[in-house]
Amino acid sequence: MSEPIKLIVGLGNPGSEYEATRHNAGFWWLDELAREHNANFRTDNKFHGLVARTTMHGHEVHLLKPQTFMNVSGRAVVALALFYKILPNQILVVHDELDLPPGGAKLKLGGGHGGHNGLKDIIAHLGTKEFWRLRIGIGHPGERAEVVNYVLKAPRKEEQVLIDEAMQRAQDVASLIIEGKMEAAMLKLHTN
Repeated sequence: MSEPIKLIVGLGNPGSEYEATRHNAGFWWLDELAREHNANFRTDNKFHGLVARTTMHGHEVHLLKPQTFMNVSGRAVVALALFYKILPNQILVVHDELDLPPGGAKLKLGGGHGGHNGLKDIIAHLGTKEFWRLRIGIGHPGERAEVVNYVLKAPRKEEQVLIDEAMQRAQDVASLIIEGKMEAAMLKLHTN
């Protein structure tokens, strides 16, 4: 059994112009989790983001939506983790994933950043890759040169349906993740 999760970070860009873009899949998922648990986000400048604290399945969990823009997300994550003495293996980062098709969702510990600037900055700030990631598939545009344009646009309608389904499957295993039952969560999430 793994450590229970004490901090869940949803990655995205602040501002209404980015709200519906693929890069904000982490925000979407965390907003839904907060809604289900009646957790309300508030601005906390000390942590460079919107934060909420709630009890889920008997565990106190901090929720964080960095408001620093994606490529400097690490500053917010480290500020909160240090303040509350949360270890990297007690952190879950929820983010959009180019290497998974819309409708895909995977949970994993560690690994590289795969070119994701939010992950790159979090790894740099934490000084380790050993934190949990919930990867929400958004698909790939096919050309590396198109990636920036692609992640900063809204998904097509049929993609959004698949992304929403994947996010719901990931919500369904949130309790297992928070309790640190990662094997069970992965089994359920990855076999759907």
